[in-house]
Amino acid sequence: MRIRLSVLVLCIGYMPLGLYAQKSNIKKADEVFEAYAYIDARDIYLKVVKSGYESAQIYKNLGDTYYFNGEYNDAANWYKKLIERYPNELEPEYYYRAAQSYKSIGEYQESKKLMGKFSSLSSTSSVANNFMQDYPALDSLVNNTSDKYKVVNITEDFSGSDFGPSFHKDKLVYSSSSKNTKGSKTHEWTGLKYLDLFEADLDEDYNLKDPSPIKGDINTPYHESTAAFTKDGKTVYFTRNNYLNGKKGRNKKREITLKIYKAEKNDKGSWTHVKELPFNHDAFSTAHPALSPDEKRLYFSSDRNGSFGESDLWYVEIGANGSYGKPINLGPEINTEARETFPYISETNNLYFASDGHIGLGGLDIFAISLTENGSYQKVTNLKQPINSGDDDFGFIFNEEKQIGFLSSNRNGEKGSASDDIYKVRKACAVEVLEGIITDADTHLPIQGAMVSFLDDDNKRVAWTISDENGAYRFDDLLDCNKQYRIRGEHKEMEYDPTEKTLVISGDNTRENLDLQLTPSGCPVNDLGCKLDLQPIYFDYGKYTIRPDAEVELAKILEALKEYPELKIHIESHTDSRSSDKFNMRLSQKRAWTSKQWLIKRGIDPSRLTSKGYGETQLLNKCANGVKCSDAEHQLNRRSMFIIKQ
Repeated sequence: MRIRLSVLVLCIGYMPLGLYAQKSNIKKADEVFEAYAYIDARDIYLKVVKSGYESAQIYKNLGDTYYFNGEYNDAANWYKKLIERYPNELEPEYYYRAAQSYKSIGEYQESKKLMGKFSSLSSTSSVANNFMQDYPALDSLVNNTSDKYKVVNITEDFSGSDFGPSFHKDKLVYSSSSKNTKGSKTHEWTGLKYLDLFEADLDEDYNLKDPSPIKGDINTPYHESTAAFTKDGKTVYFTRNNYLNGKKGRNKKREITLKIYKAEKNDKGSWTHVKELPFNHDAFSTAHPALSPDEKRLYFSSDRNGSFGESDLWYVEIGANGSYGKPINLGPEINTEARETFPYISETNNLYFASDGHIGLGGLDIFAISLTENGSYQKVTNLKQPINSGDDDFGFIFNEEKQIGFLSSNRNGEKGSASDDIYKVRKACAVEVLEGIITDADTHLPIQGAMVSFLDDDNKRVAWTISDENGAYRFDDLLDCNKQYRIRGEHKEMEYDPTEKTLVISGDNTRENLDLQLTPSGCPVNDLGCKLDLQPIYFDYGKYTIRPDAEVELAKILEALKEYPELKIHIESHTDSRSSDKFNMRLSQKRAWTSKQWLIKRGIDPSRLTSKGYGETQLLNKCANGVKCSDAEHQLNRRSMFIIKQ
């Protein structure tokens, strides 16, 4: 019962059984397609194509019957035929659906190409804007698998589709289409039995034990799913088809939408007094409730008026008297023109949700964002692999105290949403905080304003921070298990030598402490030559070629630039006072340029280097114009200096 809340394109076609038979069969296919009976519609359309008839509309609908059931491999095949044969009859969303399908099956380059086409046709779309802004990071997302988490299927041996877990005391409540559901009919969308809510105990390894239908009046012959329980365990909010007291409600299209209901637990442990919430409506779906930690807000997904896309995240305030406020949209920072659904709010007010509108690995991905008291948002973050996959990943819940969570996914399944299973998510390594104190090695006093850099095993700076007035620094949630990192401390304004320590993450500690001491260097902060103990780089009189003795010193600078990828330097070259001022200025510029080119030819990015010649304007001694000096005294002025810019 995953809300897909999609804008469906209706179709008209023909069957080669005589004109009347063609129209009759296609009309039937269209009717069941419009009623979301995708399995039945698919069967008819496949017979149409097999008999030799095709059209853009049939290909669109065939692709959609697979796409909206999460069967992305088949969806990609039909969308490919559609794009190749009917490129002039496509709405932009078909490039988007094709791109999502290709991404789900690992065809990322083809997906990028199709998203580019979609973006060119829908430049104002939030989905297109997200893609254009974030697609350079897709390769990193695809190739980056965090080893912080272990993800294990815990309903693999269950029958039917299982998804939408929620915590309820020491139990897990979830949706299932297993053989023990209350209804006997199958749902036309998926071809599976209608869903009921089940509950199961959790053993010491957080596997499900003794699952059974939830007790009381919640389950009906129609769909029930995704529950949210109050902390006292006495109230539950849950999703159900528009069905109450034996009566079905429909919208103007005669469709049965989704609504949120509330039930209370009686003294016998059964759920009774089922009531519909007042902000539901027959005209649209309202589903997948989630409570805030203080239980004063109820979050949900809906395609109601005012939504940005196919389904948005909303919330209502819950009054002290149990009343409900006006639904409020979470806004364009979170919601896109695609699907945002299955919200969950952690105890630290982190919102987890599923979306296919933000940049992801394919299908629905799970994202996180911190909800602040002032209503401002940080950037939405993809939870990456292994929490996400190329298929649909959704319904994520996480107990931050116990470091255990659950998610729903149809990964590794061949039947799309019919392959939904519940996976447990455990932190393989629980390090969340790296912190320490920066002190002066001589005085042992804390150093304020020191830059602390967090480097990975490729020597790339992952993050950085500045020590506070107590010399303290802190990094949050950056550490992968069984990996080696380096922490570098330095000061941009005080004369300290940089220092580094290596850190290997292992074990189950939630915090790591790493103090650093900076040793006074006696060198000016920005003088790289002093810090590297370089000998002066001299040039022969009137020349700008690099001498062998200068190459030895330049090699030291080269190694420093390779070791510190963020280091940028400015090269200053100087001449003695012999020859004219104009000649000396040009000569010094050539010397600076030659030193710069020596480094560039050996792999240093030109953007990290600047150079300037100063001629004879900055002599180190008395040897100005007309002053008699020895060759050795003049040579002191023919030099290059290397100044740290960053």
